[in-house]
Amino acid sequence: MKLDQFPKHIQPHLIPQPGGELIYRCLGCQAEHGIASLLYTCPDCGAVLLLHDKAFDRLKAVGGETWREIFDYRRMLKRPALKGIYRYHELIGPVIPLEAVVYLGEGHTPVVEANGILQELAGIRFFYKNDGQNPSASFKDRGMASALSYINFLIRGGMIDDVLSICASTGDTSAAAALYAAYLKPHIKSAVLLPHKKVTPQQLSQPLGSGADVFEIPGVFDDCMKVVEALSDSYNVALLNSKNAWRILGQESYSYEIAQDFDYAMADKVVVVPIGNAGNITAVMNGFLKFYDLGVIDALPKIVGVQSVHANPVYRYYSQPAGEGRRFVPMTVKPSVAQAAMIGNPVSMPRVIHLVDRYNQMAGDPRVFFVEVTEQAIMDWQLTANRNGHIACTHGGESLAGLKAALDKGWVAATEIAVIDSTAHALKFSGFQDMYFQNSFPEGFEVRPDPRLVNQPHYVRPAHLDAVPEPGKPLDKDALAAFVEAVAEEIAGELGLKKRKL
Repeated sequence: MKLDQFPKHIQPHLIPQPGGELIYRCLGCQAEHGIASLLYTCPDCGAVLLLHDKAFDRLKAVGGETWREIFDYRRMLKRPALKGIYRYHELIGPVIPLEAVVYLGEGHTPVVEANGILQELAGIRFFYKNDGQNPSASFKDRGMASALSYINFLIRGGMIDDVLSICASTGDTSAAAALYAAYLKPHIKSAVLLPHKKVTPQQLSQPLGSGADVFEIPGVFDDCMKVVEALSDSYNVALLNSKNAWRILGQESYSYEIAQDFDYAMADKVVVVPIGNAGNITAVMNGFLKFYDLGVIDALPKIVGVQSVHANPVYRYYSQPAGEGRRFVPMTVKPSVAQAAMIGNPVSMPRVIHLVDRYNQMAGDPRVFFVEVTEQAIMDWQLTANRNGHIACTHGGESLAGLKAALDKGWVAATEIAVIDSTAHALKFSGFQDMYFQNSFPEGFEVRPDPRLVNQPHYVRPAHLDAVPEPGKPLDKDALAAFVEAVAEEIAGELGLKKRKL
């Protein structure tokens, strides 16, 4: 549709213009800093930052109902910059002109309802949001689209040049960072740090394929993060981990999409996400709070954060009695199939504490909950989901296991509707599925296969045949006919097929 075909009261809002007054706000000392330079922590006290629009109240004048119309009508536009996360431009990057927006196809991933069998097993109606269908096959692309659009904005404005982007990663962050940086060559170069032998081969191949400089170091993600922080403190680099507040801003789009896909009715909804470095749950809370503040939604959904027992510092924090005695204690993680969540000291923990308090206060009652699940439950639920038509990664299995745990605790009711996060594509973690099927998990994972979920290929080679096909050695007509008949009969026998009646 052309602009003049839209309702007249919507036309002025459809193509957003740069606006707002974004600043970094410190969660420690509350200091405010301008966005003309790259900042990751407060220069005054070293605490983490959130981006805040000091002119946010200007958006309230539009009204919640009109905002719903704006976002719904924008779905019909053909402009690439508004096809992805910047459909919500006023909330994600109001200062960024559309020509600086980097769009590679991220956002608006499908929300797929679980089939009847899976919903009966879980005990609740629920949907998977398949964020593995983003360009680099994970939810990290949302934050990278935001962070790299901002850097592109600075480059185009002559505020920075010769940028080296850098991140620590358990796999998905590096893939997304390298992909988006590669799109902006030659203005940006990319480097990533990975824990040696702690990233799947599929994930390792992605930043290598995008041309990034890849460094593997001993230890786990937390060790990589310390090195990246040291580099960003001492050198002119663009840090792309979720310590970067622009990453959080882009990941808020996850909340906005869920609200829009459910016609903005959030009162009976539950959103379940794995925690990891705590950037995603931070973004989910902040996104829903903005929509609620604008009147786009009239209720805040419940949010359930999930951690494995092998990496559960946030769960441990919220398991302590509320009050001044509650203390966050980083932990040493153990091996986890949910590799991206294998983080013992989440960078965004101060943001989580700040936003959980605000979220529950705005809702009027507790709406944010934290659960832990076993590695066994993660794998069993992932495989069960995928046997019922999904493409859930191990973190999608963690989310489904977490939903079941929240139901068992009574924090979620069977009458509610859940949206659970599959953060990446299942193929990234296919090695864990192979280990499950072959019963080859190392002891540290504490996973044993359920025979009902194990699946292996059947090799069919009829023993009575002297000749079978080989590459470059085709069979003659009679031998091929004998081979096809014998193989078909053997497969039909194993499957219990009955002959057609002639």
